[in-house]
Parts: sequence; C-alpha cells; structure tokens
Amino acid sequence: MKAVWFERTGPAADVLTFGEMPTPVAGPGEVRVRLEASGVNPADIYRRAGSYRGIEFPRVIPNSDGAGIVDQVGGGVTRLKAGQRVWLFNGQRNGRAFGTAAEYIALSEHLVTPLPDSLSFAQGATLGIPAMTAWCSLFSDGPIAGQTVLVTGGAGAVGHYAVQLAKWGGAKVIATVSSAAKAEQARLAGADLVINYKTEDVVARALAFTNQLGVNRVADVDFGGNIATTLKLMAMNSTIAVYATNGNRTPAVPMRELMERCIALRSLVLFALPRHLLAAAQADITKWLTAGTRLHNIAGQFALADTAQAHLAVEKGDKLGTVIVDCAR
Repeated sequence: MKAVWFERTGPAADVLTFGEMPTPVAGPGEVRVRLEASGVNPADIYRRAGSYRGIEFPRVIPNSDGAGIVDQVGGGVTRLKAGQRVWLFNGQRNGRAFGTAAEYIALSEHLVTPLPDSLSFAQGATLGIPAMTAWCSLFSDGPIAGQTVLVTGGAGAVGHYAVQLAKWGGAKVIATVSSAAKAEQARLAGADLVINYKTEDVVARALAFTNQLGVNRVADVDFGGNIATTLKLMAMNSTIAVYATNGNRTPAVPMRELMERCIALRSLVLFALPRHLLAAAQADITKWLTAGTRLHNIAGQFALADTAQAHLAVEKGDKLGTVIVDCAR
C-alpha cells in the first residue's frame, strides 16, 4: 500500500517519507479499513515533531482519525462487516504505530463506527478525536439538558462540535472566540452567546447571560490559560472538563476556590478513557448525526503524497476546521 511515515521526529518536510509499505491484515477483533480520508489533529503534529513525547516505534505512520470502507474482518468481530462505510479514531495511539496517512489501516473494531451515507468521507474524517473529545467533555458526568455550558475556543475542531452537541443535548451555550470569523462559525454551530475574549469582558457577559448564577459546565481548550477567568464565572456544583492546557502546561490549581464552590475538575485524554464511555460517545454521536444536518468544517484537503503540507497547514495555527488528507489520491 501507499503510505507516509517517519522514523525520527522533526520538521514535516524533513522526516515524512511517502512510499510503499506492506498492506496490513485484520487480526482477531480487528477490521481493516480501506481509507478514503485522514484527519490531521494537533496531537499528530506534536508526535511527529517530537514535542509531545519521543518516538515510540522504529517507524510511525502519522494521523489518528480517518474514514473509509471496511474491506476485511478479523475473527471475533460482530459489530461491523465488509463493505460498511465507517469513521475511526485513535488510529495511531495506545501502542499502535501505524495511523491513517495510508491507503489501509487495521485496528480494533471498538475504534470504528458506521458512517451515515449523508456524510462524505472527508466529513467523516473530521469526527474522530474532535467529536469524541467534545462528547466526553460534555456528557461524561450525565445529561446537560437545562444547563448552561461554556465552550472555550468555540470555533476550534473540538469546540465547534462541542457547541453543536451541547445544543443537541438541551443546553444553553456560551462560546468564546478570538476573531469575528470565528464568532461567525460559533454562531452557525448554534451558540446562544458568542464572546470575543480579546475585545470583550468574558466574565461580565457570561454572568449577565446566566443572571449572575454562572455556568454549569466548561469544555475547556486551555485550562492553564483560562483558569483565572473561568473561576470567576463558575456556578456552584459545576464542572470544568479539560482536554488541553497549552497556554500553561503546568498551571497552579486553585484547589481552595474549587472546593469552596464544589467545582469538579475533569481532565481527559481520549486514549485513556474507559471503553464503556467511548462506546456511549459513539452511540450518541451516531444519534446526533442522523437527527439532523450538522456542520463539519474542512480547513483544507491534500493528497496523500502531500501529507507534509497538510501537517504544515495545521502548524500555522490559523485554520478553521480539520485538515484532511485524501488517502485515495
């Protein structure tokens, strides 16, 4: 099969190689997917660059999300069958060296979910880690109907899905953004209130929106960078769900203030979550996808041979949506 790989970490143009590799075979409990599209996440960039952790295998095929068609089923697989359109997540995670920047991938069936016919493969490849992380940030502790949810970074890959899923779950949604273009994306996703944190008073606007009661849940893209502001607008018995903290990777946690208002701090990274929670997320995302028209932002599309350019497009930091690699071209 055609694939892209790296054998050392570093700049994309220096370490990514495009060529031929053996086509994988589905093992017990696995399915093989003929990939049509691969989604590039920031974590994929960090792993390839070496800033996340050192290289863990002699050769790595990058990218963790994707979509395609099941073309081989291993022993013991009961949930999926050959010919199904699917989306997948965590392809290059949990001890797996080979991700989705390739024509094929073999992985455990619990990481693979049927893709509705209404979605293109490129749209399916935007789901993966962003949609799963959004769901887990919102619903890990139960229903959110009637609550007020703050989504920080409401136009980001995770945030854009979090806004849509929170509205579907019956919550009122506040989204913070950093530009007018991102504000428009958050509004299109259904946010009830959009706040530009660079030009507006987030605390004052959020508290006014909630009649001074504060927000019940935060889906937070940057705990360390946001905590000074976030603490001022949390309701009693609320929850901050943290899926990133790049603004400050070793923040001081104000435990006394959290305790005095019974604010729960839920940290999460998708590959470490229990399987039953992942299954609940997949089931709900399927219901959400089939219940109406959803927005799937694609920031750009590149041929498989141009995966390095796709990585650079993510590294620039100004994208709206998910960068896609077309695995079939």
